[in-house]
Amino acid sequence: MTARGGEVSAEEWESKGSTTDYAVFRGCHVQRANSENDEYPRGVAKLVVADTRAAPYTKEGSTLLGTGFDGWALPDQAEVTLPAGCAVRMGSTAPYITATLAVPSQDKERLARRGETPLVDADTALRNNVTVMRDVATRLAERYGCAD
Repeated sequence: MTARGGEVSAEEWESKGSTTDYAVFRGCHVQRANSENDEYPRGVAKLVVADTRAAPYTKEGSTLLGTGFDGWALPDQAEVTLPAGCAVRMGSTAPYITATLAVPSQDKERLARRGETPLVDADTALRNNVTVMRDVATRLAERYGCAD
């Protein structure tokens, strides 16, 4: 088993439509230094907030985020659609704003290829992702004054 410690770093980025089709596109990528090879840090999580024309959906086999939240979660990924009105307040003409979470440190297929095990059990990861996405939706809706 390999050591899993290492320094955590985060990188944020934003685009205002100049290089993409998005009016709203913000992201954050969290990585942890790999003790065996510092040249290639491990991805811990990536959160992207973007406008979209695609209607909210539920991924098969996922857990819903609960009352008041339009979204779903799995141990390795999650998505939430912000309340109506957020897109306009955030400067978009698209009807929806979604926040998408990817957690490569919990991706079973990826970990199996590398001969690794998940950092936490699937139930804990799922609960964590539900909490994160509910918090993301709540904080963004409050920040932009578009809470239902």
